[in-house]
Amino acid sequence: MQREAATVEVMIRRYCRDHHGGSRELCDECRDLLQYALLRLSRCPFQEGKTTCGKCPVHCYRPGRREKIQEVMRYVGPRMLLTNPFLSLCHFLDGLRKKPRRRDR
Repeated sequence: MQREAATVEVMIRRYCRDHHGGSRELCDECRDLLQYALLRLSRCPFQEGKTTCGKCPVHCYRPGRREKIQEVMRYVGPRMLLTNPFLSLCHFLDGLRKKPRRRDR
């Protein structure tokens, strides 16, 4: 889960830098998206057994936020192979996992 959170943060930071001015600090829109994404990850019912969010049977994101994170991932995903190959590989391998199982409460 920590690696998944790190991957989302790297992706949003790259997207913000390339689309919203190039600063090291996130713009308000991207900061809100990152906070929302990290909150959704922390509340994921599958936790460590999860696949990637795109292959998950449960859609945690509200529709507007889901569209925005998909836009971010479509843009940054291919670029991460060059800038963050380890995170890219781990994300790819996570996507190969079978249907996730809910953690015991």
